[in-house]
Amino acid sequence: MASRDVTHQSDISKMKVEADGSFKRAASQFRNTIEEGGQFPPEKDRYHLYVSYACPWASRTLIMRKLKGLEDFLNVTVVSPHMGTDGWPFASVDSFPGAEEDPLYGSQHVKDLYLRADPTYNGRFTVPVLWDKKQHTIVNNESSEIIRIFNTAFNKYIPEDKAALDFYPTELRKEIDEVNEWVYDRINNGVYKSGFATTFPAYRAAVLPLFEALDRVEGMLAGKTYLIGDRLTEADIRLYVTIVRFDPVYVGHFKCNIRTIRGGYPNIHAWLRRLYWTNNAFQSTTDFEHIKTHYYWAHTTINPHRIVPIGPVPHIEPLGEPGRL
Repeated sequence: MASRDVTHQSDISKMKVEADGSFKRAASQFRNTIEEGGQFPPEKDRYHLYVSYACPWASRTLIMRKLKGLEDFLNVTVVSPHMGTDGWPFASVDSFPGAEEDPLYGSQHVKDLYLRADPTYNGRFTVPVLWDKKQHTIVNNESSEIIRIFNTAFNKYIPEDKAALDFYPTELRKEIDEVNEWVYDRINNGVYKSGFATTFPAYRAAVLPLFEALDRVEGMLAGKTYLIGDRLTEADIRLYVTIVRFDPVYVGHFKCNIRTIRGGYPNIHAWLRRLYWTNNAFQSTTDFEHIKTHYYWAHTTINPHRIVPIGPVPHIEPLGEPGRL
């Protein structure tokens, strides 16, 4: 569909860094919401979610969709992890196991959706994409906002037990927001700032705060099941998607190797395994083959031979003996 050269938006090898070699993530540009009386009202089967299992930001939305029981309310299409010069491909272009074709428009790449929504779009072609099938446009491509949309927007239309689940409760919002802010900057995005740095000073300036933040999380989880309060919140969801990728990808690929999760953070490790092994919303949306293939295949400036490592073995360790972690 593109009539202009958009490879600077789709080809990650052309991604620019700052003059000091540091990586700065651009803000998402589609920031609408789903609400009663708004441009995008809540309706069953009106919206479609495009994701990659590989992408931590997209995985947030898959987890929340599952937790809220929205599987029958809005469908999902999964792209191939082989993100190349044209960005994320659909299965019609790259038939990686688990990838799917675009059921709405037969798009070849995610970029086609962006250019359908706005032919002048000049940002990166990222996932997740929350799409409106009636107006044929993108509602939102910011994962932190999509998970909040899923948390409340469809409550009138789903079973009461699912509607009652609130992962951003009013009484915990201040604490959740505070934790989200530094977890995003130092951990969620910190691994990328470490991995995409092109100078040692830029790398050091990112990786040391990353591990300081992990040390802080380790302390927060001492004797606790969840990060905030005595309940699962969006803060856990947002942290999980980075931690589950940490040992399989970020330790080696992004040089975040001061400590591993399994070897250096017993509280975080226990928290991670509990979420993965006891809550299907986390396990069913985590696909290690997509995750590892994407990072090691797509980032040719870091891994030019595209060799995907075998380990760690196992990708995530078991809970252990009954009643013990």
